[in-house]
Amino acid sequence: MLIRYLTQIGRYFLMWREIFKKPTKWSVMKGLILKEIDDLIIDSLGIVAFISFFVGGVVAIQTALNLTNPLIPKYLIGFATRQSVILEFAPTFISIVMAGKMGSFITSSIGTMRVTEQIDALEVMGVNSLNYLVFPKLIALLLYPFVIGISMFLGILGGWIAAVYGGFGSSDEFIGGIQQEFIPFHIAYAFIKTFVFALILATIPSFHGYYMKGGALEVGKASTVSFVWTSVTIILMNYILTQLLLAS
Repeated sequence: MLIRYLTQIGRYFLMWREIFKKPTKWSVMKGLILKEIDDLIIDSLGIVAFISFFVGGVVAIQTALNLTNPLIPKYLIGFATRQSVILEFAPTFISIVMAGKMGSFITSSIGTMRVTEQIDALEVMGVNSLNYLVFPKLIALLLYPFVIGISMFLGILGGWIAAVYGGFGSSDEFIGGIQQEFIPFHIAYAFIKTFVFALILATIPSFHGYYMKGGALEVGKASTVSFVWTSVTIILMNYILTQLLLAS
């Protein structure tokens, strides 16, 4: 079992090298990149906006309900919402959700091409199939921080609406909490994590789709395994990056 996992890890890193060898013509690659931006980024905005807005509201309500001591200032609702959304919720939680949405889509689409021998056809035509299939996803997901930026904004907006219109505090108190002890590096930390998570979201699902074996049933299994490993890797990298960037 250990040997198999080590073999897969080695093959994963070899895949990175192959992605950048023998690049596809730019006239073809441009269209592939635009298609991936539409499939992976634009199509994800709806679910990201919905989840971010309401989870931000839930964070604000739960914080307000736990402030039972009247001596505790109400601005802490805004402070806690900002910290939760920027540091963890937007970059990490949304990335795990995207591991299910984006990751399953990437694995199933590439896996289907493997099953139907379309990848073999690309190789016969002299096309570097890894560059053709995976490189556009890597470039498209460079826009992933834009999605997380929207998530941060809508999460805090949802918290503000829940706090103010739920009667838990005034608008000035919530906005004051957002501004309280703001550390600009926290934004940089969140986007550094987001960039790393984007690379994971583009490559691990692609790896499981590209190297899968079997038929249509195995495509579904590969999508499930892809989601598990992508989520586990995101959580591990979240811990490592937090230790490196915040605990030092």
